[in-house]
Amino acid sequence: MTNVELILNMLAEVSATEISKNENPENLEQSAQVAVSGAEVALDARKSLEKRGAKTISSKNAKEIADKNICLEGKEKDS
Repeated sequence: MTNVELILNMLAEVSATEISKNENPENLEQSAQVAVSGAEVALDARKSLEKRGAKTISSKNAKEIADKNICLEGKEKDS
């Protein structure tokens, strides 16, 4: 998961929290709709980034990215 993916996930969560505070869902169905609304906020942000040429989704998991970063840090130290 890249930083962009993490931030989009956080955006969905905080958006759902804020929407929930405003709408005060009373049951599971309403809470599920709030969650969908939060996800839609993040989806809109993702689409906007992609329109501007940014890559937002990676097939790599966090461990693969961390391993790559450690490898790059090691090369920089050797220089």
